[in-house]
Amino acid sequence: MVAKRLKMKQKPLIAIIGESTAEPHSSAWQLAEETGKLLIENEYRLICGGRSGVMEAACKGAQSTAKHQSGDVIGLLPDFEPNRANPYVDIVIPSALGPFRNGIIANSSAVIAIGGGAGTLSEMAFAWAFHRLIIGYAIDGWSGKLAGQKIDERIRYPQIPEDCVFAADTAIEAMALLEKWLPHYQQRNSGIRNS
Repeated sequence: MVAKRLKMKQKPLIAIIGESTAEPHSSAWQLAEETGKLLIENEYRLICGGRSGVMEAACKGAQSTAKHQSGDVIGLLPDFEPNRANPYVDIVIPSALGPFRNGIIANSSAVIAIGGGAGTLSEMAFAWAFHRLIIGYAIDGWSGKLAGQKIDERIRYPQIPEDCVFAADTAIEAMALLEKWLPHYQQRNSGIRNS
């Protein structure tokens, strides 16, 4: 069994962040649901805050495809209450880290932002500092405000002059950006270094 597990392909972990108050049938909800579905169909795993809004929509979309396997959808909750996870999360991690969990979520292989307020902004800022690929939907909220922009003037990848929060209008566009750019965003933040 151990040998079999070691041979399994490691699926990249993609974070979906954004508007926690998105309602079903809103554009943010629909984008999140379609994005979650396409992530699983393209052999990624999904991580999010595990609660409502775009998180629930993305998890629902992820579970709606025949390619979904148990363990593909991870919810990193801000508290110790596993029962507060949305019903579409496979693995519930009750962290009790509050907003500090945003840094963990932002250190995924890539981050896809859908609208959002201050929490989403903090996750996007962490992802930028962590040298992660960020895709932002061009809709209301921080994803739209930062789509197509650099978060600051640092040069994260000299070999990628177009480095920014890549803008997407549709889930298909987001998947194309993920496929194109993820192989180039492999650098990891190594933390504080002694000089």
